[in-house]
Amino acid sequence: MTSQTTTADPTTTTPETDRITRLKSAAHRIRHNALTMGEVQGQGYIGQALGVADILAVAYADQLRYRPEDPDWQDRDRFLLSIGHYAIALYAALAEAGTVPLEELDTYGSDESRLPMSAMASYTPGVEISGGSLGHGLTVTTGMALGLRHLGNPARVFNLLSDGELDEGSTWEAAMACAHHGLDNVTAIVDVNALQADGPTAGVLRTEPVLDKWRAFGWHATRVDGNDLPALVAAFDAAAAHSGSPSVIICDTRIGSGVPLLMEREKAHFMRVEEHEWQIARTQLDETFAE
Repeated sequence: MTSQTTTADPTTTTPETDRITRLKSAAHRIRHNALTMGEVQGQGYIGQALGVADILAVAYADQLRYRPEDPDWQDRDRFLLSIGHYAIALYAALAEAGTVPLEELDTYGSDESRLPMSAMASYTPGVEISGGSLGHGLTVTTGMALGLRHLGNPARVFNLLSDGELDEGSTWEAAMACAHHGLDNVTAIVDVNALQADGPTAGVLRTEPVLDKWRAFGWHATRVDGNDLPALVAAFDAAAAHSGSPSVIICDTRIGSGVPLLMEREKAHFMRVEEHEWQIARTQLDETFAE
């Protein structure tokens, strides 16, 4: 860990503060990319995209090994999005990473686009699995990680799940299998935004205490504020350093994070944004970034 400077000079930075500053800028651009796509359709899962932007910034700008020009590079780290309706968030991150051209974001959800509204591995470079019905991502992650280990490939496998996805029994079967095989090349990331299609997560099916459950299943588990970049970096670093069992980072996020206008929406799971509100959202995002 880099030691902190002892000077009182506010202009002095350390490698760690530079790292956070770089990630803050990446997360800001990811949010802008998401707003660009959201405006194309005028609606969608924009709130979730804003909520997980910090997580994706840490993943793609700090943790993952990949080649933007060669998304099928065999030694790449794999990032699996099992919550297919978060595709807008993943595309925003892939554009920031250089895997998807920025100008292609304007085609989001359009006919013949490589960026469909639900993620499809056959269409989009950098998308590892197709999303749709929830509960399959961790199962695929477990099999993929086991296969990589048999091949002697040191690549890591990351899986972004939602808290609603913890309703699915297949998720917990995969959690048991992953821990049974000691797959320490796996890092699961759970987006806990406390909301799913049928209402607040706690009212649909109570999943707490989430942290205790993952630990009981044999995982190295931590819980952080998913919109706190230093906390996220520390959690991802700890997962990378851990050995002997899979890791899970439980991230409490806020839907619409960075854009107060959208954070206040009552109907936030699938959000309708009026035409005149997109520029307001961008202005608020820039103001939040400058704070």
